[in-house]
Amino acid sequence: MKILGNKKAVLPMAIAATLALGQQPASAQGLFDMLFGGGIRHNPQGEFPLPPKPRKIRPAVPAGEGGGSVRISSPTYNTYRADKLVRVDFKSLLPAPQPVTAQDAAFVPSVTSNSFRDAVAGLSDYELFAEPDIAKALIAYYSANPDFIWVSDNAPNSRAEDAVRVLGEAASYGLTPADYSVDVPASSSSAAPEERTKELVRFEMALSARVLRYAHDAQSGRVDPNRITGYYDFPAKPFDLEGALKTLAHTQEVRTYLESRHPQNAEYQALRVELEALEASEENEIVVDPKLLLKPGESSPELPKLLTLIARNLDDEMGGNYGEILARLGKSEVYEPELVPVIKAVQQRAGMKGDGVIGPRTVASLAGTSKADKIEKVKVALEELRWMPSDLGSPRVFINQPAFTASYIDNGEEKLKTRAVIGKVTNQTAFFYNQIKQVDFHPYWGVPQSIIVNEMLPRLRSDPGYLDHAGYEVTDSRGKRIPSAAVDWGAYGANIPFSVRQQPSEANALGELKILFPNKHAIYMHDTPQKSFFARDMRALSHGCVRLQDPRGMAAAVLGTTVDDIAEKLKHGHSTENVTRVIPVYVAYFTAWPDMSGKVEYFDDVYGRDSKLMQALDATEAVRTPAS
Repeated sequence: MKILGNKKAVLPMAIAATLALGQQPASAQGLFDMLFGGGIRHNPQGEFPLPPKPRKIRPAVPAGEGGGSVRISSPTYNTYRADKLVRVDFKSLLPAPQPVTAQDAAFVPSVTSNSFRDAVAGLSDYELFAEPDIAKALIAYYSANPDFIWVSDNAPNSRAEDAVRVLGEAASYGLTPADYSVDVPASSSSAAPEERTKELVRFEMALSARVLRYAHDAQSGRVDPNRITGYYDFPAKPFDLEGALKTLAHTQEVRTYLESRHPQNAEYQALRVELEALEASEENEIVVDPKLLLKPGESSPELPKLLTLIARNLDDEMGGNYGEILARLGKSEVYEPELVPVIKAVQQRAGMKGDGVIGPRTVASLAGTSKADKIEKVKVALEELRWMPSDLGSPRVFINQPAFTASYIDNGEEKLKTRAVIGKVTNQTAFFYNQIKQVDFHPYWGVPQSIIVNEMLPRLRSDPGYLDHAGYEVTDSRGKRIPSAAVDWGAYGANIPFSVRQQPSEANALGELKILFPNKHAIYMHDTPQKSFFARDMRALSHGCVRLQDPRGMAAAVLGTTVDDIAEKLKHGHSTENVTRVIPVYVAYFTAWPDMSGKVEYFDDVYGRDSKLMQALDATEAVRTPAS
């Protein structure tokens, strides 16, 4: 579960130690009774004694702090502002002025007869713009290594030719070739030697600047995701720009080096293949009414269009099961009973519940995403993959929020795939990655500060003892347990110096287990008593944590054991087991993502994040456009 707190909110140490999952709100009144079994009375057991007789605790409250309707807000989306380019300052590379003699005046420098230091005189009035770190790296590298990388024998060399070719192929990675374009001098020129030298040294600097931009973009992406929103949380990927130029200066394998900067995983390659196929494809000539709603027995002229699309994309399994039916009824406008299993199979493959009713989501999965929309989703996915490690690791857990699924992948095989519930639009699940650390059996639920303030506090102001009889425990900043009824809840606003946790029970918000991967968002995977949510197609329903339909299967996978073993552990009450292997977990957000066979699937942008990323990319393009 994610804490939806602003940057100024201070979390008490006790709450920080127990941050955990929330539940779906219904209304302030009776919310936790309805969802978590608040009407069930629990006798405190275990490590805490029975609560003492209540006495009101009234701490000193700063003026304006208590009694109001203060809320802890969610992260917001920002208007992305890309770093401005700077003009590269070549002054430090220029030779110091020397007295001019008649012999010097008759001398014209050239790339072949003179040193690089002589040639850089042609940069004195050159306007080259680059990112600040790239501009700095250019000067640092060429100050320490005063020689050409891309020029030999008075012409661009084979390294330059390879680099220019790679930069020109940027579109195949979803990048913009214009960002890396360089004017290449002709191999031979009739220009005066001095002009030729100036042309070549300027080409040298421009190509180095654009090669560094390309290598950085390939490795880390064109935008800093963390500037877009607090829902993105990615560590920086250090890139030695000077080191890159040194490598390129001493290798003939320029293409190999530059291509190696891109993510080296099968998913990235599958998305590139999809992009190429989309670019070469025709726009879908079959257009289906996106608002179609058709139940078995009803008829519509739109039905044959859908059946044609299904028949066009049959694989061996679907063809074997339903090929004959589609061949016989493919032109039917009546939704015959024999067609219902076909539609259900298509729906299930698209991650829907398979109810056989043809609605907008079914239409969208078959015909609702245009070629242009698919291309945009793939380009967005390629950019997002650059934020992540090049090697995603094995084994790993991969949660794709728009698909509402969580998978355990080992040695290239998806050994477990389960339905998942993610955060509501108002309580969004963050996009980040971490490492799985432990599994808690029959866990306590440490209520996040945001839920205490936003959802519990209004109830507690009128019913201070609510938590005492609803199965929750309240502790102060020293960890001492106190009765809920003893706290003057009306005296507090956004900063509450108490932690609240729910005892293990059938009504516990986390169900019977949770799987932790420590992160500042307090998000983890867990069970839930609200099993009905998994039957829904749209499963953005939680406070931010990831609820699993098969939590025992996932726990067994990460612990390297069996589901039977997990069941046995659950018989023994509350306990914790550490995960001893390195298992990265990706709490990801991809509206285009390949399955294990490499086929790219498309999903609804439930949080509207793709458009925010496109705005950031557009802002970056706008900054780069006037660059030379």
